[in-house]
Amino acid sequence: MTIRPTRRSVTAGLALAALALPGLGAVAARAQQKAVKIALIAPLSGPWARQGQLMRMGAEMALEEINQQGGIAKLAGAKLELVVADAGDSTEKAKNAAQRLLAEHADLVGGTGAWLSSFTLSVTEVTERAQLPWVTLSYSDAITNRGFKFIFQTSPTADRQAAETLPTALKLAESATGKRPKTIGILQDNTASPVSFGKQLREGGGLDKAGLKAVVDEVFTPPLSDATPLIGKVRSARPDFLLLLISAMPDVKLVLEKLDEFKLSKGRLPLVGNGAPVGAPELLKTIGPELLEGLIFSVADWPMKGQEELIERFKKRTGEPWLTQDSLTAYGDMWIFKEALERAGAADKLKVAEALRGLNLTEGPAAASFPGPIKFDEKGRRQDVPMIFAQWQKGAPVTVYPADRAMAQPFWPKA
Repeated sequence: MTIRPTRRSVTAGLALAALALPGLGAVAARAQQKAVKIALIAPLSGPWARQGQLMRMGAEMALEEINQQGGIAKLAGAKLELVVADAGDSTEKAKNAAQRLLAEHADLVGGTGAWLSSFTLSVTEVTERAQLPWVTLSYSDAITNRGFKFIFQTSPTADRQAAETLPTALKLAESATGKRPKTIGILQDNTASPVSFGKQLREGGGLDKAGLKAVVDEVFTPPLSDATPLIGKVRSARPDFLLLLISAMPDVKLVLEKLDEFKLSKGRLPLVGNGAPVGAPELLKTIGPELLEGLIFSVADWPMKGQEELIERFKKRTGEPWLTQDSLTAYGDMWIFKEALERAGAADKLKVAEALRGLNLTEGPAAASFPGPIKFDEKGRRQDVPMIFAQWQKGAPVTVYPADRAMAQPFWPKA
């Protein structure tokens, strides 16, 4: 009598064969392992789009490397998948992007972004309610002052950056010229991070402690349509140096071009800035190296000594002239999530959040992407984070502080 194979008997036979053959069961398990989703919300349109594009480049590079190296070992080699949403050009659009992302991808285990502090404040209202761990480079103190349990801030806060930026600039000026600056001009936009920075200077005693008098103090709403009124006041007051707290690269460009038109460029008025837009490659392309030479800026992260191999890999992969804070931190954030997933041992957002709270990384790709260790306090702020200062020198922004990670020596511009 001939026995015809049934679907059930065939399935059972294949299962037994898989168990009998060494390694075949593990291979089948890996093949069935779902990808682990991580969100990126960043401005990909509007005046901050370039920063979002750079973030995406860094995140995609990290995920490619992680997946090529075997994915998440504790999850049977599961691959990481990046789910991207555009924060647009307003807090409302950023919030809507977060809501859509969470509705469409309920299996997210974490996320990063949204670059502009104002956007991050809106996005994390949504992600906190969903108990989704969120890693961000955004500077504003308000981000981690709300008692949230699922926010992790990798950068020094704007308040701390303000407290350290002016003393560093003053020391540099005094050592170069023998004179300590006494007056300052401030041009600031009204987005969240510059507001936090400016508040420390004006209300937190930053200017008084530095012995500086603000002879120009102007706040504007981005984007700028014309920088003439601002620079006209700077020309009339002639401060010893000018502080730029400007979040959008196109606005930085307008200000620098107007300074040149008013004959205040090329060392005639030393410039100090804050944030990655001051080091954007587009500035070099659009206004040239002469107007940028000597501009020094504080920043949460910037390519440093010891990262040469990473820098070259990024440049080769993307065609970008250099690595910036935005790509570097997004790259590091993906490795932070990789480490958290390995410790969590599950694609579970609550377990990932708990693992993030317990991290203390001092080596490996995640730690190598940031100055200082990867360790968060009870507010979600990264601990023991040194400040980074970069300066435009010979057509490129290079790290000049701290000294042990610097790629060049700083100088104070002179006409």
